[in-house]
Amino acid sequence: MSTEISPTNKNMTSLKNCFTSFIESIDSYELPKRFTFPFYYEPHPLCLLASKELQCHLENQKDWKHNFGLDKEAESSNGKMFGVLLVQNKECEIGYLAAFSGKLAGANHHTKFVPPIFDMLTEEGFFNQGQIELSSIHDQVRALEQNPKLIEAQEFLKAENEQSSNNIEEQRALIRANRKVRKEQRQEAEKELSSEEYHSLKEQLSKISVREKLQLEALKKQAKERINQAQEKLDIYTTEIDYLKNTRKELSGSLQQQLFDQYHFLDINGNKKSLCNIFSETPQLTPPAAAGECAAPKLLQYAFENGLKPLAMAEFWWGESPKSAIRKHGQYYPACQGKCQPILGHMLQGMEVDENPLLNNPAEGKSIDIIYEDDELLVINKPAEFLSVPGKTIQDSVYQRMKMQFPKATGPLIVHRLDMSTSGLMLIAKTKDTHKNLQRQFIKRSIKKRYVALLDGLVKEDEGIIDLPLRLDIDDRPRQLVCYEHGKSARTKWKVIERKNNQTKIHFYPITGRTHQLRVHSAHSTGLNIPIIGDDLYGTKSNRLHLHAESVEFEHPISKELMSFQVKAEF
Repeated sequence: MSTEISPTNKNMTSLKNCFTSFIESIDSYELPKRFTFPFYYEPHPLCLLASKELQCHLENQKDWKHNFGLDKEAESSNGKMFGVLLVQNKECEIGYLAAFSGKLAGANHHTKFVPPIFDMLTEEGFFNQGQIELSSIHDQVRALEQNPKLIEAQEFLKAENEQSSNNIEEQRALIRANRKVRKEQRQEAEKELSSEEYHSLKEQLSKISVREKLQLEALKKQAKERINQAQEKLDIYTTEIDYLKNTRKELSGSLQQQLFDQYHFLDINGNKKSLCNIFSETPQLTPPAAAGECAAPKLLQYAFENGLKPLAMAEFWWGESPKSAIRKHGQYYPACQGKCQPILGHMLQGMEVDENPLLNNPAEGKSIDIIYEDDELLVINKPAEFLSVPGKTIQDSVYQRMKMQFPKATGPLIVHRLDMSTSGLMLIAKTKDTHKNLQRQFIKRSIKKRYVALLDGLVKEDEGIIDLPLRLDIDDRPRQLVCYEHGKSARTKWKVIERKNNQTKIHFYPITGRTHQLRVHSAHSTGLNIPIIGDDLYGTKSNRLHLHAESVEFEHPISKELMSFQVKAEF
């Protein structure tokens, strides 16, 4: 568990100026021309230096204790995102600010770090008082839920439901059996009895059928009454629980709204905008939890409030990776999309910011190789950094190229996708029937695909299967999370081909086809724990993502011939 040490009055006083001068000389460094585009960047050399100094401070300071998980023997670790902001003060001196996301060692204030935009941890503040009240309600709910009489009433209701269901099903089974007997009686009677006798028997049998149905309805009515009585006994205990839960929900919502109202963000010209107003212009309309607690907004807010000019920024992860997301110790990461993008969109107004490289078409000047073609389909080799389908800002894609090249094609063309950064074989359908057929083969998992990848490290084992369910990280699209509660099944078979120069060449055989499946399964701590070279989302950027769909095998929709294709990777 992390240990909190409350800051002293001296430390609190020192927080009034968090400007940190560089320890080593920076005379040889060139200042950045524009501010960092925070969602896709290479850290400026001065930000790297600032980060190095901050990391040294984290390793050597003795003022507080926080379990980052770097000591493998410690339990309950909690890695943390840190940020540095290169700034220039009014005296034209160059230095930097430092910040952490959320809390550190259970506190918001520490020497060397900028303060939060709003300190929710003040002892007498509304948030702490609200948390105490919520905790009290939670304890009351828990105590009521553990009441033996409640548990007894729940079990009695369950037993009544099961008994009633069994009784009704037995009656229905009896009715079905008797109906079959009566049918046989009618068939025999029709052969042996006179017309008058036969009709008389039919009436008798009909009355029996009606009587049995009435018995069933009576049984249902009795069951309903017994269940209602059992439910009423249970409601004596659950009514109070439901009331407390609703009270807790309303209080939590009110507390969250009150908290959001405390956050107001500046831009470089002093224009202020509330958190709720910022997110009212987004599709989600309301801020996500912990919005405004990330390092980047804290840094910019402090700079604007204290007349410091922001020059560049960088954020790095320190400590053990979380269980769901992929974060590597000491590695640099962009600001998150869900929480930070709307806030920083406001805060960076009026500043010269690097262009968004994601708006540039990476497919420009690249061509698609057609490996095979007939009247029904194509097999193509997609280059790396090439969209499969049009994106939000870039239309150029495999789909657009194929549509232009084959204007008479009647099918939807794209049967399956590859990540933009992944190269390799794709199937293209020219007709609707072929598209349906190939998709059906994908659904049945009868299409065999093999990928080759180059990993940034040595994999110890020779082969295996990774089973890690995945879901979208809604706070940081398009990243994926490992999630056992809400994730979709994702399974990958793998086999090592070669180990050389501290790298591993590996074959992947995806059993399922989730977004970023191979990339996450490679990089995640419970997967191979080694990212693919060039993975700018889950590893480190390189000249390209070293992942290639090198072979595919499928049944031709028309000829039923087994088709197999292979194209070697360029790495």
